[in-house]
Amino acid sequence: MSDNKRIALSSDHAALDLRQVIVDHITALGWEAVDIGPKTTESTHYPKHGKAAAELVASGDCRFGIILCGTGQGIMMAANKVAGIRCGVCTDTFSARMIRQHNDANMLSIGVRVVGEGLALDIVDAFLTADFEGGRHATRVDMIESSEA
Repeated sequence: MSDNKRIALSSDHAALDLRQVIVDHITALGWEAVDIGPKTTESTHYPKHGKAAAELVASGDCRFGIILCGTGQGIMMAANKVAGIRCGVCTDTFSARMIRQHNDANMLSIGVRVVGEGLALDIVDAFLTADFEGGRHATRVDMIESSEA
């Protein structure tokens, strides 16, 4: 695993409170939170926030990204448009662990209207503690990255 302990966090206005809880949680775990907003609950557009966080991860500035919106789906779609990003929406810990182990996901998306705070933190923990297994999975990740899929 990389020595980079920075995690980009962003959301739309609906997920502001849960994002702050996650910022506090990952900071307590020893990660550096790069919280890029938004800072108010004024209505905003999730695609720009997903893209901004994804660009920090794709550039190498941040090791991982955690993004949130109502369902987690829209912001995930925006993030995945950035080259080098592999982001999945997770509503359970098994999926969060598997996107790291099998897909080498570098971003996690959570739906604030889908999961509660306790489960969201468990999902974050599962994502952050899982390691990419490589092997046959590396071949598949290479296929995703090269558009051979």
